[in-house]
Amino acid sequence: MKQKIVVLTGAGISAESGLKTFRDADGLWEGHDVMEVASPQGFAKNPELVLDFYNQRRRQLFAVEPNAAHACLADLEAHFDVDIITQNVDDLHERAGSSNVLHLHGELLKARSVANEDHVLLWKSDLNLGDLCANGHQLRPHIVWFGEQVPLLEKAVEITEKAEIVIIIGTSMQVYPAAGLINFVAPGRPIYFVDPKPSVSNSEYGNLIIIQKTAVNGLPTLISDLIDTVL
Repeated sequence: MKQKIVVLTGAGISAESGLKTFRDADGLWEGHDVMEVASPQGFAKNPELVLDFYNQRRRQLFAVEPNAAHACLADLEAHFDVDIITQNVDDLHERAGSSNVLHLHGELLKARSVANEDHVLLWKSDLNLGDLCANGHQLRPHIVWFGEQVPLLEKAVEITEKAEIVIIIGTSMQVYPAAGLINFVAPGRPIYFVDPKPSVSNSEYGNLIIIQKTAVNGLPTLISDLIDTVL
């Protein structure tokens, strides 16, 4: 029976493919206050601005490819039972070949009805005012906005509790509720934290192994070493 590895990923792994991380150092997203483009209130106030913001993100996604870190995680599946829990809304994990990816914050290539969050459609083109679901309601990006519940959080907790090995990549582990998942790792399970500027320390988690490198530079060696343990 394969060991269970749970991987938590954030914007850093996608940034190495050339995707901009939404939030800049000044807290703005592409020049916009976050509440203008990523909140129910912002959508109600100016839906065209919000739709255009995500249309641009979607177009950018089609211009990039998965990187070596994404590929390494896909390779793990030949030797381990792998679940990826990502804060990213792109499809780079899937395009690299990973099978079990849970998107905590939604997916850029999906849209959903404003009247029914369970009415979700694949959506790979621009999304505009007047694009309606089958019941005649406006479609919106299938993204978890600020102030909204994270519907897959409970499932993410269940997955994390079963982990025998945890790998954290490209996330500061400062954004909640996703950051709280580390608290559901069973005591004594190894946690590998791959980040060039780690925001946590071994003193906080005794079972933490810090790899102070970017995902592309740090992950291949880690994955190779993990695979060697089961060969």
